[in-house]
Amino acid sequence: MAPRRKRVGLYSGTFDPMTNGHLDIIRRALTLVDHLVVAIGINASKAPMLTFEERAALIEAEARPIAKRLGATITTASFSGLVVDAADEHGANVIIRGLRGAVDYEYEVQMVGMNRTMNPRVETVFLTASPETQFISSTLVRQIASMGGDISQFVPKRVEKKVLARSRKPRK
Repeated sequence: MAPRRKRVGLYSGTFDPMTNGHLDIIRRALTLVDHLVVAIGINASKAPMLTFEERAALIEAEARPIAKRLGATITTASFSGLVVDAADEHGANVIIRGLRGAVDYEYEVQMVGMNRTMNPRVETVFLTASPETQFISSTLVRQIASMGGDISQFVPKRVEKKVLARSRKPRK
């Protein structure tokens, strides 16, 4: 019997900041692959709230214990081009995509078709958001934090601390 090929997944996003929804998808992806690369998108025309290094450190701090418990490994990496090229670069044979609802689905189906045409060696797997996380978005978390709102239900504790430290407005 031939040895089983290592299953490597790539989960991409901006993770600015990482939310409980992202962490849920990471946890579930780690049950499907032996190694997960969390690919943090870098866009030179956007100014993220958190640096790449901060996002990578937060992801690793939250996800490494989960990976270890599940017998998998996880790394973070940056990418600025096509997701299929990032998958090739990291030896991934599957791209993991989280779906929050029908709007995400329509967009993602288009992307799967384009990605499959560009790189038929990489499969895409959709993981639907858990009911308790499907409404969470990084954009809304940043907005709530910038207005002094409570984001503790939407992000892990250490992410909350970092975001609040970055977004706090001086009180009048």
